[in-house]
Amino acid sequence: MAVYTQVSAEALAGFLRDYDVGGLLSAKGIAEGVENSNYIVDTTGGRFILTLYEKRVAAGDLPFFMALLDHLADSGLPVPPAIKDRQGQTIRVLEGRPACLIRFLPGVSVSHPTAGQARAAAAMMADMHGALEGFGQARPNDMGVAGWRPLLERCGRDLDGIESGLFDRVDRVLAAVEAAWPADLPTGVIHADLFPDNVLMLGEEVTGLIDFYFACTDIRAYDLAVMHGSWMFDARGENPDAALGQALVAGYAERRPLSTEERAALPILAQGSCIRFLLTRAWDWLNTPADALVTRKDPLAYRRRLQWYQTHPEAFA
Repeated sequence: MAVYTQVSAEALAGFLRDYDVGGLLSAKGIAEGVENSNYIVDTTGGRFILTLYEKRVAAGDLPFFMALLDHLADSGLPVPPAIKDRQGQTIRVLEGRPACLIRFLPGVSVSHPTAGQARAAAAMMADMHGALEGFGQARPNDMGVAGWRPLLERCGRDLDGIESGLFDRVDRVLAAVEAAWPADLPTGVIHADLFPDNVLMLGEEVTGLIDFYFACTDIRAYDLAVMHGSWMFDARGENPDAALGQALVAGYAERRPLSTEERAALPILAQGSCIRFLLTRAWDWLNTPADALVTRKDPLAYRRRLQWYQTHPEAFA
């Protein structure tokens, strides 16, 4: 989450008048994250999240995301569907951007998850994968393995301004990952971004899964690899917690058993997920507007994770 587009109180109040959510009391921008503009909005009818979709989220993909949220909510998962206005629409235009209103869910995103919280969150991911088997829609992963080399080339030698020699290091590892990438593992719609800040919890209970705007059709075990890399390290990509990593795999597998092939592929899938987030963070680092209310993410935190996975193939044993 972030704020690139500023929304005036007058424009927001007018936007809300088309919904049965009460009158505007307050709105506050959310600086965390890097993808869309987000606000916490309090009205006389409750608390909501307002999202304005920025350039990385294509307007043509929004019906897929809205249908996905509805499907998961209807399946009983703690996922907030978008609120419809009085004309039954979920996507409106605000300050020149596509926008939607989503009900605020209770819970907090944990900064330092425990093994018990990791296990519960991974089990919820497995339940999500099960629910999505009946979804019936698909979306290509435009942040998948086929897109990493073009993104590397777009970043170019500017990567070396982040860290000396970074372009060549990523280029070498990416070539090895591309050559080893599995082609025959089970696929389905995945979240593709289930970091701790996209899981709301009360104690060890998962109360919300949020931010599905990278959801796509890809290898299911890749979703677990993304989660593994984002949960078991600290913010700098250091101090991996082996017990927490084991809890993630165990929590997922107790709901959806992993095949021998899926387990064997997890190390390369984890390296791929590190390349994906290293490159997208680097791109944002190099191209974020100076006046954006946004917390940039350190791409080197994923270079450190990548190095760890390269030297610890036993991480998923």
